[in-house]
Amino acid sequence: MRIITGSARGARLKTPKGQDTRPTADRVKESLFNILGRMVEDRRVLDIFAGTGSLGLEALSRGAERAVLVDKSTAALISENARHTRLSDRAEVMGCDVYSALSRLAGAGRDFSLIFCDPPYHRGLWERALAALDASALLAYEGILVVEHGADENEYPELKNLQLVLSKTYGHTTQLSFFQRKDYLAACEEAEK
Repeated sequence: MRIITGSARGARLKTPKGQDTRPTADRVKESLFNILGRMVEDRRVLDIFAGTGSLGLEALSRGAERAVLVDKSTAALISENARHTRLSDRAEVMGCDVYSALSRLAGAGRDFSLIFCDPPYHRGLWERALAALDASALLAYEGILVVEHGADENEYPELKNLQLVLSKTYGHTTQLSFFQRKDYLAACEEAEK
């Protein structure tokens, strides 16, 4: 696994031993960042279930302003990867439970213009995280939330504030779902009239 492009292009990331962490495949990551394009630049990024830190560090390499990377079991590894890619000055690593981190960040009034959510598949984690993000103000007004989940996991929780805007499936295993705030989408629609 490596950083695909930007200031840390080609840097290899260390991965944890065992099967608990499933890093995003390079081709899926490349497709994700092709979809986002220049929308990564100058963004405040939140990467939950960060694993190796691959998505958050890729965003920093591509010009994101700052990134908070959250993973209880791999925080030390993420910090090591951030140092190795020379991105640690803009990376904040939180080694705690994702839901505690979301609560703490929301309580501090923080918001993020790009959020990545990439938990282990088939454990109900992405649905719970999506519901928590929907109930918080962590996604900035013009922000984008990207959820990576199993291709066969298509039961989205009922959402009050977020709306699915794009979904892409990769092979038989991976799906990327993109969400934005309903109030922002409504304002964009009204402006186009």
